[in-house]
Parts: sequence; C-alpha cells; structure tokens
Amino acid sequence: MLASLNMLLEAGAGDAAGSGSVPGMGISYIISIVAMIAIFYFLLLRPQKKEQKRLQAMLQEMEVGDVVVTTSGFYGVLIDITEEDVIVEFGSNKNCRIPMRKSAISQVEKAEK
Repeated sequence: MLASLNMLLEAGAGDAAGSGSVPGMGISYIISIVAMIAIFYFLLLRPQKKEQKRLQAMLQEMEVGDVVVTTSGFYGVLIDITEEDVIVEFGSNKNCRIPMRKSAISQVEKAEK
C-alpha cells in the first residue's frame, strides 16, 4: 500500500513538472482561498457575532417586572436579578417562582410604566 502511494505521488509530481504550469496559477489559487474565507466570514461569523452582542445588550438591560420568554418557550415575569441568575414567576400562581440562568432567556419585553 505504501508503494502504491509513493507511485501516485511520483506520478503527480512528474506530471506537474513536465506540463509547464501556468505562472499565475499560484496567485489565482491564493486569491480564491482569500475570497472563500471572506465569504465565510461575512455569511456566517459576522451575523453570529452581531446576534451575540444584541442578546448580551438585551440581558444587561433587563429589569425587575419585565416579561421574558425562555429558550423553552415559557413566558414569565422577572422577580429578582442577580449576577448570573434570575428568578422568574410563571403564570398567575404567585407560588411558581423558578430560578434560572440569564442565558436561558431568549426575549425580553419591557414592562409598561
């Protein structure tokens, strides 16, 4: 198996050396790789970073009394906010208060004053 791999490598190297490759071929290859990386950045990474910043700003602006939607789809009212956690009251039953992480909140609707 190793011998067949060596033969393939030698055949490939011989073809490239013997064919007289085009001088600009290396530059166009580099330009296409850079273009692919730029497209990847603008289509995938940049929107994700913008969404993370928006979510972080939303979580920083939360106040007691705001209506929140959790990542699992439950609506509740913020009762208390600590550094990393919040206490959310669900439904009209005042005894249903659940502590959860801030990261479990997907939307915040400001309380009407």
